[in-house]
Amino acid sequence: MKCSIITIGDEILIGQIVDTNSSWMAAQLNLLGIDVVEMRSVGDELDQMVAVLQHALHHSDLVLVTGGLGPTKDDITKSAICKLYDVGLTFSATTRDHITAIYAKFGRGFTTAHEQQCYMPDNAILLHNSMGTAPGMLIEDERGMLVSMPGVPYEMKAIFTEELLPRLNERKSELFIQHSTIMTVGEGETVIADKIEPLLTDMPDYIKLAYLPSLGSVRLRLTGKHTDKQQLEETLKHYTAIMVQELGDLAYGINDLSLEAHLLALLGEKGLWLGTAESCTGGYLSHRLTSVAGSSSYFKGGYIPYSNECKTKWLGVAEELFVNHGAVSQEVVEAMVTGLLQNTGCDVGVAISGIAGPGGGTPEKPVGTIWIAVGNADQKVSRLIKASKDRSKNIEYAAVVAMNMIRRFVLKNYA
Repeated sequence: MKCSIITIGDEILIGQIVDTNSSWMAAQLNLLGIDVVEMRSVGDELDQMVAVLQHALHHSDLVLVTGGLGPTKDDITKSAICKLYDVGLTFSATTRDHITAIYAKFGRGFTTAHEQQCYMPDNAILLHNSMGTAPGMLIEDERGMLVSMPGVPYEMKAIFTEELLPRLNERKSELFIQHSTIMTVGEGETVIADKIEPLLTDMPDYIKLAYLPSLGSVRLRLTGKHTDKQQLEETLKHYTAIMVQELGDLAYGINDLSLEAHLLALLGEKGLWLGTAESCTGGYLSHRLTSVAGSSSYFKGGYIPYSNECKTKWLGVAEELFVNHGAVSQEVVEAMVTGLLQNTGCDVGVAISGIAGPGGGTPEKPVGTIWIAVGNADQKVSRLIKASKDRSKNIEYAAVVAMNMIRRFVLKNYA
């Protein structure tokens, strides 16, 4: 079964809100073996909406529409559906009673402003909305099935889960769908591809590989579809194993394990405490680490010595290091690690100092220049990275590089 997802509303097209409905629905449909062939957004213009819906029904067996079911004049999805199917509107007493019951809980009554939501296309099956006033609608003819739901995410999810999903399960594909995800860090997708592509020349057509890059890391997602579940599982397991083996320490986990979760598990396995000293990242690394449940068993604490004064006062960084080398230097981040270890008693420490931007750069040290040091009482490892001119990306990238440096330091020194 093929599906088109259509989101309605000018507010999406002008960037006022972000469409999260499409990605959520696509993930649910994937579990059912339904292929999403297109996602489109269309504004609140009747003829354009009708044209988009006609196109979708021509190319897909299932069309999911969200938005445009509210009580205001710009909510014209039902008008577009009526024009598309050449039907009229009929007043729904069921919808009126539902709306009346909702407002009665707040001591308010049904008003004429609610009447628009009670008129439904003649050929629509109503889908109960347990989280709001506007019901969903299901229409089916020889072209396929069209389902219209509210644009409010929690209302859409309720209708999808409670009303639509059981119907789709009845038509579920005989294909089994499974995924295997390999998490990598430290190299870009080109390097990763050069390593693994030669291994995949005999990979069957029912297995597909996707590269999903982000700052400092790449997810490798294998997706398989087959009528034989056991064969599918064995094939995915085989190709996952040979890819992980070839990637070596570039691969740190499978099945969407976050780098911070992996790192904290590694620290726990080795019985180590970690501490942080963050200047340009402003606590972002600590935030990533403490977002993982149970982090208090491995993460001892951290400093955010943003100024040179605080680096000296809190971590004992000698002032002459700033004079001779600058705050963004190997010497300073290593001194920060030394002070961090002494103050916290942690086993492993990490320090970051850089120029996140957009200002503060010089010809010698432009924006994106960042030094990171990781160490213990016996040794330290430092690295200079040259990132972009985008502040938020620089902060995120520095945190990812720092976590990978900690990971590799622990693997090497605490075997």
